[in-house]
Amino acid sequence: MEAEVTHRMEMLERKLLRIEGVQHVESFTDEEIAIDTNMGFLLLAGEGLHITQLNLDAGTLVVEGYLNGIQYREAGSRQGRRGKRILNRLLR
Repeated sequence: MEAEVTHRMEMLERKLLRIEGVQHVESFTDEEIAIDTNMGFLLLAGEGLHITQLNLDAGTLVVEGYLNGIQYREAGSRQGRRGKRILNRLLR
């Protein structure tokens, strides 16, 4: 029997975030990290964000930097947002 994967977040002073239940990192910049978790699509926003640890086998992720926002999105909305960002980059 497989162990149930939990979804958990632990934040320390808005500068360190540990996440369990990570399935895939969709994209990342120093201002935004898009993550697919077992509880939905998660968007992290901030300044100077860096992924310091990533273990997809264990489903864990550690992010350092200054976090401004954490937002869950429905599965279908990530595609629209990703396309919009690419279009914005091309039009700069």
